[in-house]
Amino acid sequence: MPHLTTSDTWQQLKQHTRTLPHMRTLFEQNPQRFEQMSLSSCGLLLDYSKNRVNDETLALLFKLAKETNLEQKIASMFQGDIINNTEQRAVLHTALRAKPNEEVWVNGVNIVSEVQQTLTKMAKFVAQVQSGDWLGYSDKPITDIVSIGIGGSFLGPKIVSQALRPYWHKGINCHFVANVDASSICEKLKGLNAETTLFVMSSKSFGTQETLTNTLSAKQWFLAQGGSQQDVAKHFVAVTSNVAKATEFGMDANNIFPMWDWVGGRYSLWSAIGLPIALLIGMDNFKLLLEGAQAMDEHFAHSPLEQNIPTVMALLSVLYGNFYGAQSHVILTYDHYLRGLPAYFQQLDMESNGKSVTMAGTEVDFNTGPVIWGGEGTNGQHAYHQLLHQGTGLIPADFILPLQSHNPLGEHHQQLASNCFGQTQALMQGRTYSEALAELSTADITDAQKQLIAKHKVMPGNKPSNTLLMDKLTPTTLGSLIALYEHRTFVQGVIWDINSFDQWGVELGKVLGNDVLDKLGAQHDSTTLDASSNALINIFRRQKL
Repeated sequence: MPHLTTSDTWQQLKQHTRTLPHMRTLFEQNPQRFEQMSLSSCGLLLDYSKNRVNDETLALLFKLAKETNLEQKIASMFQGDIINNTEQRAVLHTALRAKPNEEVWVNGVNIVSEVQQTLTKMAKFVAQVQSGDWLGYSDKPITDIVSIGIGGSFLGPKIVSQALRPYWHKGINCHFVANVDASSICEKLKGLNAETTLFVMSSKSFGTQETLTNTLSAKQWFLAQGGSQQDVAKHFVAVTSNVAKATEFGMDANNIFPMWDWVGGRYSLWSAIGLPIALLIGMDNFKLLLEGAQAMDEHFAHSPLEQNIPTVMALLSVLYGNFYGAQSHVILTYDHYLRGLPAYFQQLDMESNGKSVTMAGTEVDFNTGPVIWGGEGTNGQHAYHQLLHQGTGLIPADFILPLQSHNPLGEHHQQLASNCFGQTQALMQGRTYSEALAELSTADITDAQKQLIAKHKVMPGNKPSNTLLMDKLTPTTLGSLIALYEHRTFVQGVIWDINSFDQWGVELGKVLGNDVLDKLGAQHDSTTLDASSNALINIFRRQKL
């Protein structure tokens, strides 16, 4: 295939997008638009009819996907080919939720068997903690879990646990720590009882700076509260591949859960990294989470591109980023339990597709990953939705709503749904000057004031959005939803021919941060870096003296 931006299909899309009418007109032209532009699978319904597309747009987008060999690359991922070419790794987070009888071979090992062994080990441990059989050093059951990690080892477990709050086991609470700022862990430890607290430390190397620092501080707190070095094994467990370091720390080798290099951090909540989730919601519910993701894997791997929800959503994102100049994408959740989801999808998408070279290392000449942001939809309506409706930039939006609430109370959920649907309609439809002026016809102001205010009330509309519905937020539907966004991210990377599975930008910050840390502890002023860094380091050092 020719270079992406010079291909015939790319150029056709470029010309075609200039001729599309306003979405109001598209809906008027096709009353069957919703039926033709909605998809259902895995407990989710996607309405993508409120997008700047018609049949020709979609045909060109699917043609682009086929020309970039998307179907072949999907198969390559699932069968364990080395698609992370810079780190020479397979990408097999999907194997973490594979059915027990499936086989996925890596270096002569059926990794599904290894995954199942780990799930069995997790199930035993979770049952002991939830039943109260796992006792602390003073023979009291566990009441609080402190999960220590960072990046994917922190955000996935935290957001999923938050989303599944209605399924938490009674009598157990969880506190998540990632920030190396001491205030974070100190605030979490306030009010906890060392006798009934379990720490779960997640770090593949058992040496991630922030995670190790927080874990060492947790250990110091534990010892200061009355625990002994021998008691550490009853109160600290690890998810790591470095068993030696974990046992040296004081953890029992039987309480160390494995990680694998074919799983990236932001794709790892399905593994033992999800141990805090399982401890909170129980292993049966954790397996339902996996089943939901596995169902989406099946849908993604086997559905035609035209009926493939992750593919459709990814192609729409490519459309807006590359042909309409959209720089960001907003995720709006209409469910309090899903309030953290935008942050999780932010990490998933931006760490994966924030790249500027192709798989072969050549610089790209087009936009890649957008800025992902968002929050609770109803709160946003009184804040940043103003920018969505009347700002000059184009910001595509995803609206996510469960049809049933875990807490039915009066008309709360009805109002929530009305806000969700009303916002998508307003973004699509907008308000013309004549409509705004007509609304002011009975106002007790002058004609000149009416005309002025009407201009300020004009909203262009034609702002694209997707609406994702589910019957109810459950472990299964949440698993499907997260896997959907994982695959959406992958498809974008395939179209752009970038590696969605490395993160060298993250690595550089770590390396330079460690170099600066050495200088902060030095006995003399630093003069070896740039002028700004030297000055900041020296100011910090003098403050510490």
